[in-house]
Amino acid sequence: MSYAQLAISIIGVLGLAWTARLLRLGESRIAGPDDARRMAEALLAGFEARRAIVSKDGNAALVAGNGTVAVLKRHGARVAARRLLPPLNLAEIPEGVRIDTGERLFGQVTLIGIYPDDARALAAPLTLV
Repeated sequence: MSYAQLAISIIGVLGLAWTARLLRLGESRIAGPDDARRMAEALLAGFEARRAIVSKDGNAALVAGNGTVAVLKRHGARVAARRLLPPLNLAEIPEGVRIDTGERLFGQVTLIGIYPDDARALAAPLTLV
């Protein structure tokens, strides 16, 4: 392999990476509450989003809806969602709050920078019905 081939290969890889970045391919960060509500409604059939809280790192979110709570988390290059019935199974951790979904494959969801009281308050109006 000559230096010219190596240089062309490196330039080609960098060009593809730059194009992917411009097109925002593979980006699945949850930007904010509006984004979380939109994603929850798109991922869960019949879900009507009301309020949302998002982890500080954008990797997870809780969305209150019509009698249920949507739990969103990044799963590779996409966002996955599950519907939970309140009350939520919460655990306080040093980073924030961890929610146990009860589903082995989906696992636990960690919301960084969120207090357990905030997560409980999000689901509380749903349990008063």
